[in-house]
Formats: sequence, C-alpha cells, structure tokens
Amino acid sequence: MRIDEIRELSDEDIQKQLDNTLRELMNLRFRNASRQLANNAQIGQARKIIARLRTVVREREIQGITL
Repeated sequence: MRIDEIRELSDEDIQKQLDNTLRELMNLRFRNASRQLANNAQIGQARKIIARLRTVVREREIQGITL
C-alpha cells in the first residue's frame, strides 16, 4: 500500500487497516518463531505499512484534518 493510497482513505478506514496489519504482523511473528514462515521479508513489509499508516494518522493530528 502506497502513501498516496493511504492519504485517500478516511480516518476509520486507516484505523481498520492499521488494526488488520498489526494483527497480520503478530501472526507473521508467530509463524516465524515456529519456522513456518517461508518469506521473512513479509515481516518488514508489514512494518513499513504500519509506519506509513501511523505517519498519515500523525500528519492529520498535526494539521487537524478529518476525512
């Protein structure tokens, strides 16, 4: 998910996406710990998406924007 796509989402959609991605990251970490994860890069990708989502949330808090 690109930053432009995230900025077009509403606050509620961003929060839902953030919750889903955090849940996905937790599952990826469990799968990695039990040696069931074939592609370790998925963990990094999930973390980047979370960072992008949180960045947009923070930008909106600072600017006072609500969609």
